[in-house]
Amino acid sequence: MSITGALSNAMQGLQAAGRGSEVIAANISNALTPGYGMRILELSSNASSTNGGVMISGVGRQMNDSLAQDKRLAEAANANASALHGIYTTIENIIGSPDEPTSITAQMAALETDLITAASRPDAPERLSAAVGSARNLANSFVKASKTLQEARTNADRTIGIQVDRLNSALSQVHSLNKMITKSQVQGNQNHALVDQRQMLIDEISVLVPVRTVPRDNGQVALYSSGGVILLDSTAAEVSFDKTNTVTPYHDVDAGTLSGITVNGYPIGTASDNGGLSGGSIAAQFKIRDDIAVEAQGQLDALARDLIERFQDPAVDLTLGATSPGLFTDNGGAFDPADEIGIARRLSLNAAVDPKQGGEAWRLRDGLLAASTGDVGDGAQLNRLVDALTLSRPSASGIFSGGMYSAIDLTSTITSHYAVKRDSAENTLSFNAAQVSELTERLLGDGVDSDQELQKLMLVEQAFAANARMLQTVDELMQTVLGL
Repeated sequence: MSITGALSNAMQGLQAAGRGSEVIAANISNALTPGYGMRILELSSNASSTNGGVMISGVGRQMNDSLAQDKRLAEAANANASALHGIYTTIENIIGSPDEPTSITAQMAALETDLITAASRPDAPERLSAAVGSARNLANSFVKASKTLQEARTNADRTIGIQVDRLNSALSQVHSLNKMITKSQVQGNQNHALVDQRQMLIDEISVLVPVRTVPRDNGQVALYSSGGVILLDSTAAEVSFDKTNTVTPYHDVDAGTLSGITVNGYPIGTASDNGGLSGGSIAAQFKIRDDIAVEAQGQLDALARDLIERFQDPAVDLTLGATSPGLFTDNGGAFDPADEIGIARRLSLNAAVDPKQGGEAWRLRDGLLAASTGDVGDGAQLNRLVDALTLSRPSASGIFSGGMYSAIDLTSTITSHYAVKRDSAENTLSFNAAQVSELTERLLGDGVDSDQELQKLMLVEQAFAANARMLQTVDELMQTVLGL
């Protein structure tokens, strides 16, 4: 080999070593960067030179696309499960168990206890006042629970609006990156950073709506939802949703009082299990707004109706007429079975027995419409109130319609129903979280291995030193020749 050939090969080797160290440094610094694909320096022999040598062919990007796809779908399922677990936990807490003082179950048990206590000493004003206080607290707990459910629906509606805006923005950015990647590829430039950025956006989109990527010409990709909706292919789809400021028990998507979702102007099913955009965070918010919270409100209304009807019966309070409101009222009036929706939020204590509304606690003992006090030692009326609360009667509405329940049994049954729902949601969330964790570890394992990159760096250092030694040797030879 000539001195010129040796010098050329050494210079090529130094260039390859320098580029290799840059690639290794980029890999190590981005080892935990989301969407980053490991860079690989591609080298080949310099066939164009009679002296051989090394040539830098380019820098490749390595990513396990199949594993990345599985991870995206798992993250979407996890986001969906997390939102559903949250709403079931909220519902379980507001209905609650007897050991939670602010729960409806505990307030119902407190009313029963205080009525029994008052019936044992009907002449004791403080016992009557305590029973009235328990009844007021129970009514207030229904109102608070109903407000909490409607706030959950309102928040879900607001979250859908925010997430749809983010979805549109991300789709537009992926579309722009598609064009930039194509332009870069046509010009023969490296576009790995653009692909990384696109990967991050696709991962973000998939949490909102699970998507699958389909390769297109010139480095572009198309995005399809798992439900078959085209979100990006040549152009980005326009997803539309109209937010509602406040959601009430009367708002319903089927009645047109709540917005559904459209893609390029076409309505898309919002069912969490089989809708066009099912499986992700957006679908979970629709399920909360249109299914879970609506059902829970229905059970709460059924429970409130049962409570009102128990004490509205003239056989329980002999002073009442056929249309008179009982101990618990529908916003001060008698309950109308045709107007059950939202009754839990309108539930109130009859003003006749509530000192805070100008009433008198003794009417709990003598009758709601009694004009004056009767025999202070007569506990018959209070005993009838206790019997009304503990009587097993058929539930007129709700998921347990037709069954025979006392008030406390009906409350406990509904509590158990949502405890099972919450437990199931928790198990699903745990499974999905474990799946995301496992896939993340596997993806990281297939990605940048810092130890392996450091080993590569040591080899690069050795190659650099060898080529530097070659240059030094060539220099010594040149000095020798010049000295002859």
